[in-house]
Amino acid sequence: MSQTNSTEQLAAHYKEVISLLGEDPGREGLLKTPMRVAKAMQVLTRGYEMDAHQVLRDALFKEDYSQMVIVKDIDFFSLCEHHMLPFYGKAHVAYIPNGYITGLSKIARVVDIYSHRLQVQERMTLQIKECIEQTLKPLGVMVVVEARHMCMQMRGVEKQNSITTTSDFSGAFNQAKTRQEFMNLINNR
Repeated sequence: MSQTNSTEQLAAHYKEVISLLGEDPGREGLLKTPMRVAKAMQVLTRGYEMDAHQVLRDALFKEDYSQMVIVKDIDFFSLCEHHMLPFYGKAHVAYIPNGYITGLSKIARVVDIYSHRLQVQERMTLQIKECIEQTLKPLGVMVVVEARHMCMQMRGVEKQNSITTTSDFSGAFNQAKTRQEFMNLINNR
């Protein structure tokens, strides 16, 4: 299906949603809303069209560096798959190379790809870790994600200041000392 065709189909569904909510989709202020929402949803879920492993492979370099590489404070926005409301925050990613490194921006790109899908924070954390682990085959990987969830702020319990933190790690990060070094480095702002 072409991009144009799918955009038009999404827009038709959003027009119906607007009507089902009790609004008039023919009202002047809403005339273009279905198409705007359709295009926005395609941008917000563009991660389905991208291969995070290939992004890392495209910038793989042989290097004998074997100390921790950290990319922290990677801003992201995602959509909760349960309510399709945004959750957003920062991801912190570390890996210990095992003969190969990747371009630093590629780590942020991996976060971007997985966050631009319908998600839960726990799975996103795991997917980022597994992608780096499987593609770079490092001595270890650790990912920490901190996020605010609009589904908790706008509906349900309506708690405005709660932050959810998830983490996943492998290899050398199974050692408490290595994990603590990472945590100390990302918390040193």
